[in-house]
Amino acid sequence: MKDVPIGFALMVLVWIAATAIAITPKTRTYAFASWVCAAVLAALLYPKFFLGALPMKYGDFLFLLLQIAMFGMGATLTIADFVRVLKMPMAVLIGFVLQFSVMPFLGWSISSALGLPPELMLGMVLLGASPGGISSNVITYLAKGNVALSVTMTACSTLAAPIMTPLMVYLYAGQSVDVDYQGMFRSILTTVVAPVVAGIAVNWVLMKAKVDASLSEKILAATSMIAICMICGLIAANSQALILQVGVVLMIGVTLHNVFGYMLGYWGSRICGLTEQDCRTVAIEVGLQNGGMAANLATEVLKKDAAAIAPALFAPVMNVSGSILAAIWSRRIPPSGDFPKDNPLVSSKSG
Repeated sequence: MKDVPIGFALMVLVWIAATAIAITPKTRTYAFASWVCAAVLAALLYPKFFLGALPMKYGDFLFLLLQIAMFGMGATLTIADFVRVLKMPMAVLIGFVLQFSVMPFLGWSISSALGLPPELMLGMVLLGASPGGISSNVITYLAKGNVALSVTMTACSTLAAPIMTPLMVYLYAGQSVDVDYQGMFRSILTTVVAPVVAGIAVNWVLMKAKVDASLSEKILAATSMIAICMICGLIAANSQALILQVGVVLMIGVTLHNVFGYMLGYWGSRICGLTEQDCRTVAIEVGLQNGGMAANLATEVLKKDAAAIAPALFAPVMNVSGSILAAIWSRRIPPSGDFPKDNPLVSSKSG
């Protein structure tokens, strides 16, 4: 870290590699993951540059970036996405239950197994109790999953977050760390739910005005991805010292959290009788979390910077692993009708 020329050269090489990945058709699947990794590496190497160039206070800027990212996600949603819940109720319900049961439990159990201190455990639980990640819909599309189900699950878990996130944190971490549950509820409403609803409204207006939907969606999606990269970089820069101190152990923890999320999401769905396409979708939705929201809650509501480290590390891990998983699954088109249509656990064909 003290050898600036080496650090600068490494950062430049990573950014060049990320650019090459983004412009090469065969590797474009990994573009978003590579940009996130590049942003985090640059922030760890030069945290003062990241933090010193902010146009406003760190917390306020992080808050704004998260709102931008969530607005961009909301602008890709329509009322029809929520109507789909009626068409695939069992798949959405199974995914929702797995989302808010598997991930908080994994956050607590992995932290306990690794002997993490209370604030780091809080970060893992908070991460696990967050709704689906913003990039899950893109990863699902690349993995040949059920995009409609992915969008519906992300929307449902996001809108339920003001209730479910504080509840899960209370159940798994409330005994070890003081938590402001009312503050969490208010923060999720203003940083997540309100921007998503505003994005849906803007999308509706654009559709009524017959604006080119594909172009606007691409612009808003790109804006969200840039905001996510900046969020990951800012969190890494602000927590550099703590990340370098506990990074290896916590990296193991967040990697296990992510991988087991995929596994339990996938096999939990198969046990419940969902199709291969839906199982892939639920696995991705469960394994990818909204780390930006978790980090914002940790720093701005709970005032515990250490709890933001897990979300900071989870973001690049989940995007890299998600891109790899999507690349593997994209090579095999999901078969239709893996399970009998009369499976008692599935009320309707959701794939």
